[in-house]
Amino acid sequence: MQPSDSFRTIARSSEGLYKEKGSKFIARAHPVKSEEEIKEVLETLKKEFFDARHHCYAWILGAHSERYRANDGGEPNHSAGDPILGQIRSLELTNTLVVVIRYFGGTKLGVSGLINAYKTAAAEALAANEIKEEVVMQQLKLQYGYELTNEVMRLVSEYNMQVEDQSFTETCRMQLLVRQSLYPEALEKARQILGVEVIK
Repeated sequence: MQPSDSFRTIARSSEGLYKEKGSKFIARAHPVKSEEEIKEVLETLKKEFFDARHHCYAWILGAHSERYRANDGGEPNHSAGDPILGQIRSLELTNTLVVVIRYFGGTKLGVSGLINAYKTAAAEALAANEIKEEVVMQQLKLQYGYELTNEVMRLVSEYNMQVEDQSFTETCRMQLLVRQSLYPEALEKARQILGVEVIK
């Protein structure tokens, strides 16, 4: 069972290829973080493979896979987008886009043939990648007097926080990222240090 504050995604872009009766199915898998990024990748691929007949894709976004879409790109309903989506889901991935570009070879494959081709091409692209685990982080901003720096740094290391931004003047500010599941505890600890203020 996945911890609620971590998720699986792919490490980089990768490619897969499937050929059937003269048709070529080129699959590209991309790690993505937003719908804007998905649009950019799709536009780039449409330019790169401008002469292809179909660009079919599926994506899943969000730490809990809450947003997703499948697109058949002109193929018969549910014959392309859904099989691609199924491959992303079978690996329990999110923040992942898979696009399969088809060059038609002159012989129709029928719906079951198409489902198999899109599914296999997507699986090939994902198999050529690495799966990594990412942790959902939450932001914590602190303000404190310079003399409390050591205590704040102890807190940072105790909860393995990432420092996003900091400024050390008379009044110090620190913008931190803490693992979501540890956030309530880290917040409470920060509030217990006299002179440390949690800012919005």
